[in-house]
Parts: sequence; C-alpha cells; structure tokens
Amino acid sequence: PKEPSGSLSADSIKIKKEVANAFVKRQKRSSLYERYFEYYKNPMEQMHERCENYPPCDYLSDQIGFSLAYNRFFG
Repeated sequence: PKEPSGSLSADSIKIKKEVANAFVKRQKRSSLYERYFEYYKNPMEQMHERCENYPPCDYLSDQIGFSLAYNRFFG
C-alpha cells in the first residue's frame, strides 16, 4: 500500500526473520575483560593520540621518533 505522498508505508517494508539474519549479524557478547579494553585505552595509546592530535608533535615524531617528540612537547 502506498501513502498519498507516493512513498511506501512502514508496514509494507517487512522481511522475514531468516532473511534479515542473513545480512544483519548480531554482535556476540564478549567477556568482561574484552569489554573493559574496548572502553579504556592503555596509557601508551593515549600518549600516541595526544601527540597525533597536536600537529607540531605529530610532525616531529616522524622526524626524530615518537618518544623524543612526546617528551619535548608534553614531557
């Protein structure tokens, strides 16, 4: 059934559960340990992101290395 505006109604756009499961994958539950590391980054990764988000540090890290560049700007 079409609505007056010419678009399909929400009731006409239904598919069977088996068909939907073929292309929509549900995320499997992970352990508490895995969920913790999805939300909290380790300190080294946080340092890398901080340096990457500051252009002078990011540029210098390509030249002399990450640790020296990070210590120079945030040391």
